[in-house]
Amino acid sequence: MQKKYFIITGVVILIIVAAAVGARFFSGENAWVCEDGKWLKHGNPTAPMPDGGCEGISGDPVGMKPHYSSDIQQKYATEEKIKVISLKSGDAIESPVEIEGEARGIWYFEGSFPIIIEDEKGNLLGQGNAYAQGEWMTEDFVPFRGVATYNLGDNEKGFVVLRKNNPSDLEEYDESIKIPVAFRAQEQIAIKIFFGKHGADSSMAQCEKVYPVERKILKTPAIGRAALEYLLQGPAENEKKEFFTSINPGVKVNSLEIEDGIAKVDFSKEIEEDAGGSCRVLSIRAQITETLKQFPTVKNVVISVDGRVDDALQP
Repeated sequence: MQKKYFIITGVVILIIVAAAVGARFFSGENAWVCEDGKWLKHGNPTAPMPDGGCEGISGDPVGMKPHYSSDIQQKYATEEKIKVISLKSGDAIESPVEIEGEARGIWYFEGSFPIIIEDEKGNLLGQGNAYAQGEWMTEDFVPFRGVATYNLGDNEKGFVVLRKNNPSDLEEYDESIKIPVAFRAQEQIAIKIFFGKHGADSSMAQCEKVYPVERKILKTPAIGRAALEYLLQGPAENEKKEFFTSINPGVKVNSLEIEDGIAKVDFSKEIEEDAGGSCRVLSIRAQITETLKQFPTVKNVVISVDGRVDDALQP
């Protein structure tokens, strides 16, 4: 009888432990939860409190799900979440194409979302990013601006696709709008962008060694800016076995000015993230510098990050 009692007691304890473990790992207990418009700790989250307010968000643990609950995601039809002002169906465009409009905060993540240029069959021609022009942690509309570059090839028509930024990769949160466009015929020119090469000498003396890769792009007065945009896209899939980039994804060009032989280029803060180490910093600088110095109007390059020059991109 006593043995039976111990067995029953052991089973009960195991059930209690299993329930506790399940609550710990599967209920989103350790997360930030929005209650009455304020972020509250749920358990002991390891992530810092999200930036901005959370008005209109109800109960989604941040870090486990998107910032916005499924109720808010479904509250608006896609056409009620994003409006494009600078482009309408059937417009003729050329590269680089600038897009302006406004989108609700749920369309952004970290203040941006991707712009994709496709041909009529859905093949990728080019891409870029749109960036919020104000606080994006809101349910309201927030203005955006973006630039995308593309290779025309033999295509006459295609689509500009504005895709909701979906860091969760959950299909239920995928959304986009496709705007049919015509591609203006443009003269193409060849430019070079510079990458590191796998298998090359990895000594410190070779950190600044970068190698040219050719791109055929549409002729544009802003050729320096276009070259940088292609550089930031990194090697094409068929080039990745041979070349690599030291520049982080998600970097944007804030501004580029060329005057008296000096190119002053300002990048967003992402270019410095996890860029520690002298060799990588030298490689990043070399990729940018060589890409710009291919143009005869550029003799020297000054790189800044969000306006900072002296301490920008330092080891």
